Amino acid sequence: MGDKNQVKQEKAQTSSKGSEKIKEAEPVPAVVEAVVGRTGTRGEVTQVKVRVLQGRNKGKQIRRNVVGPVRKRDVLILRETEMEARRLQTKYSKGSGSLS
Repeated sequence: MGDKNQVKQEKAQTSSKGSEKIKEAEPVPAVVEAVVGRTGTRGEVTQVKVRVLQGRNKGKQIRRNVVGPVRKRDVLILRETEMEARRLQTKYSKGSGSLS
């Protein structure tokens, strides 16, 4: 019985597979190509399209959510390039609330 408890404790101390993958990868620079819009419950998050500059996904364009000030041609350092943010569902394509 002692062996089972020890195995459970070891598993609890190790992190999940997803976080291990993130820790192993090096940070990757990406340049903001377009500001898509604002999201979040209070509009505190900006969704942008970025092009990855280095690493395994070099040249790939992905959509990411960014907290804080960001504009076109800014360089972001991404911890991972596998995940992509969901598309925003907007009612209006252009207008006073648009950031394009």
